[in-house]
Amino acid sequence: MTNVLLLALALALLQILLLPVFLNFILLDKEQYKANVRYLLSNRDEPIQTPVPVQRVSRAATNLQETLPLFLALVILGIIAGQDLVALGYSWLALRVAYLLCYSYGIEKIRSLIWIASVIVLVMMALKFV
Repeated sequence: MTNVLLLALALALLQILLLPVFLNFILLDKEQYKANVRYLLSNRDEPIQTPVPVQRVSRAATNLQETLPLFLALVILGIIAGQDLVALGYSWLALRVAYLLCYSYGIEKIRSLIWIASVIVLVMMALKFV
């Protein structure tokens, strides 16, 4: 179970911090880079202009932040209670990676189905404690 926990935290690190920075770095041209530096030195009254893939990854990261606390709590409770949630945990992680990929490439309908499936997995994890 600790592997599932560590992989979930690694996914969060990748999706929330590393992927947006990396995409911004490779997708920005010189003028956009200068504009971003000016933005960072300003009062930041208006939102920064970022490429569409970065915006999509950021929105997927926001969505992950909404369900990750519940997932982490269920995994930690599973460790404490001795519940076997490994298969469900890996299922949730796989669905979240698929969700990120679908969101990044703009595949809307499948993305929504994957999100619903990930919520169902969370409910199944919670039902293990009943």
